Amino acid sequence: MRLPILLIALSATPALAASDAAWDEFRAEVEKTCTALAPTEGETAIEVNPFGSENYGAALLITTLPDGGADRYVCIYDKKAKAAELTAPFTPPQDVQMPAADASGNVAPVETTTTTAHPVKP
Repeated sequence: MRLPILLIALSATPALAASDAAWDEFRAEVEKTCTALAPTEGETAIEVNPFGSENYGAALLITTLPDGGADRYVCIYDKKAKAAELTAPFTPPQDVQMPAADASGNVAPVETTTTTAHPVKP
């Protein structure tokens, strides 16, 4: 009697893990779709997040510009719609200082610096 109940319960449970081949296919689709959105000027490298989130895939794009600079973008891939959008390029942080450490590895306090941050809208 327990076996039929167990079989019914298991058959009603959705698959919790995708196969390695399915994840490879997902990553290839994100890379292809996001690469198509990359700027045409310069050379772009792409790093696809291996799994994304429940609803979205993500990739980091870094475009090296002819003048030696680089622009960083995030590509957001909608898993249901199978479509992607590219953010505007990030601006580089301003006035960032790395903390100094002495020979023992103690980190000295760093002066406060300011960066331009944009508020996140809910």
